[in-house]
Amino acid sequence: MYSKVNPRILDLLYKIAGKDFVSTDAETLDKFSRDETENLSFLPEVVVKPASALQISEILKLANEHLIPVYTRGGGTGLSGGALAVHGGIVISMERFNKIIEIDKENFQVTVEAGVITQVFQEELEKEGLFYPVDPASRGSCFIGGNIAECSGGPRAAKYGVTRNYVLALEFVTPEGEIIFTGSRTIKNVTGYSLAQLLTGSEGTLGIITKIVFRVLSLPEFKKLLLIAFNSVNDCISSVSEIYRSGVNPAALEFLEKAAIKAAESQLSKVFPNSEAEAQLLIEIDGNDEEQLNSEVGKIADTIEKFNPLDIILAEDRSKMEELWALRRSVGEAVKSISTYKEEDTVVPRAKMPELLEGVRKITGKYGIRAICYGHAGDGNLHVNILKDKLSDGFWNKNIKTAVKEIFELTVSLGGTISGEHGIGYSQKEYLSIALSEEEINLSKKIKKVFDPNGILNPGKIFTD
Repeated sequence: MYSKVNPRILDLLYKIAGKDFVSTDAETLDKFSRDETENLSFLPEVVVKPASALQISEILKLANEHLIPVYTRGGGTGLSGGALAVHGGIVISMERFNKIIEIDKENFQVTVEAGVITQVFQEELEKEGLFYPVDPASRGSCFIGGNIAECSGGPRAAKYGVTRNYVLALEFVTPEGEIIFTGSRTIKNVTGYSLAQLLTGSEGTLGIITKIVFRVLSLPEFKKLLLIAFNSVNDCISSVSEIYRSGVNPAALEFLEKAAIKAAESQLSKVFPNSEAEAQLLIEIDGNDEEQLNSEVGKIADTIEKFNPLDIILAEDRSKMEELWALRRSVGEAVKSISTYKEEDTVVPRAKMPELLEGVRKITGKYGIRAICYGHAGDGNLHVNILKDKLSDGFWNKNIKTAVKEIFELTVSLGGTISGEHGIGYSQKEYLSIALSEEEINLSKKIKKVFDPNGILNPGKIFTD
């Protein structure tokens, strides 16, 4: 149903974006054929790097007229194949949209272009005493626009929420080339449908986001970080709900099993504290009253006592905290480096995490497959990395989809869903019906059709047809 990019289309793209920002060479196409999703690769026909919403509008009008698929690319850190050019066509790279336009300290608002790197955004805000809590593991390279497309979360979601909690307004270009600014700079806004919230988490299927107005917070004055080791995975994960019941609301509460820690040690050539323990929790607390934080440290220590902790390490200086966080952030990449893998992004109500973890062990054990688990225990988000190791291709191909399907069915049965922050994208779309009813899926398809009647923007994602 889609047309190819021919020489005439290329000439028109040169006129829109400038010849220096349109690439068809093999090296560039190869680079943009992949993200961080397993071993998927789809070659685009051309990569365009526009510098304005108007240029994107002209590209989309051209693509819509000639039925050429278009895919928006951020930092290339996606974990569900959400930006891959599965039907060829045009990839629009947002790398030139890299400006922080305005920091409004009086109203705690920031206007930023979609191609700004998340860590750069956060660090610029910190210089002004401001705080953007959304903190994906790939923050050093992912783009803010991609965070909105996937509604990113990260470790601090348990206390501070996810991307959609900070989006006030945004500018986007529709698949037909209209430039729309939607939302408001006010905290309260029930004027019509919330298109800004609809675009947030839409995985690049409804429009190309170019500019965002975020609300931000005051930077907490104090932080403390605890690393707590356990001899039992069940004790470790069961302690999480008790910590919250004690009245403490951690900024982050991360779960790491031994195999994940060992992978990080190997990746960084560093020794993780208490790395022989079966599992550990990394807990960050923050606030503006240091005495209150000291009291919360005591509450956490008292609460976990009945779960037989092996050791509690308290980090209070910035360098030690950064060292421990660097180890945590390295886990995902380290686990994926072991072998061919399939990563799942399950999320359940926090108190159901012990049941989810036990169920994952039973399912993968039944199929003779190894899984390494870690994730954001504070919000019930467990990353399940299923490893091929030395299994034969035949065995792996025969059993992996069945195992994943059973893991997702278990997750939904526990009141959860099949993706907490990575999105459905290309890699998970065949499982969507496990989590959503036929009516929900059909309504979602109708929404997609309204925004994108010719189906040219990020086709092949979320839905199986």
